[in-house]
Amino acid sequence: MSGATPRGAETEQEAAAWVRDMFGRVAPRYDLLNHLLSFNIDKHWRSRTVRRLEAILDRPDAQVLDLCCGTGDLMLAIRAHAKGKVFGSDFCHPMLIAAKQKAGAASPFFEADALHLPLRDRSLDAITVAFGFRNLANYENGLRELKRVLKTGGVAAILEFSQPPNPIFNAAYGFYSRNILPRVGGLISGASDAYTYLPASVRRFPDAPGLAAKMTDAGFTGVSFERMTFGIVALHTGRIG
Repeated sequence: MSGATPRGAETEQEAAAWVRDMFGRVAPRYDLLNHLLSFNIDKHWRSRTVRRLEAILDRPDAQVLDLCCGTGDLMLAIRAHAKGKVFGSDFCHPMLIAAKQKAGAASPFFEADALHLPLRDRSLDAITVAFGFRNLANYENGLRELKRVLKTGGVAAILEFSQPPNPIFNAAYGFYSRNILPRVGGLISGASDAYTYLPASVRRFPDAPGLAAKMTDAGFTGVSFERMTFGIVALHTGRIG
């Protein structure tokens, strides 16, 4: 499979079902663990993503989707700066419940699979995906779906964990992700398998140049990426047309 590969999953359907169930189980403690395990730096990563989209967010007619929105942190950060319409979508119902609790019940969230969005072709000006793209069951199909729903000139911004290029820092980060993160995450969330899978999924995910190549192959133009926090996170952007 060219996508998320949880242990025991043999098909894309099984992988997607496992990921959906896993996120449902960790949803109540998801925000706490995000901030704790990243030492609160995750807020900076999201702020950088919003700034990269300023030109689009400043347009009153812009339509922006935060895909795999989880509990809604990036969607809310985008909405605070956007003059147009901002939506959030996830395929995990408990995550959307948590997002609505933070954003208000009337906030525009909808439940959908990122590989099969219920949206018209060329209907969006920008799509963001923060720490959710690597959990898709098929990366190539995910990129094709992003491309399908973006207008000409539209931008996809993928914020995702990556592999630090410095070998010394990479070794230290690897020790943290393999030994400390699963123990703390499992203890607080009560789902040790989730916090074993999550760091393992980062190691299996393409590095920053590899994801940039996949975006280019999918038809995005002007693809670039920015490493943050010594390269443990990378923000990729690409345009349509």
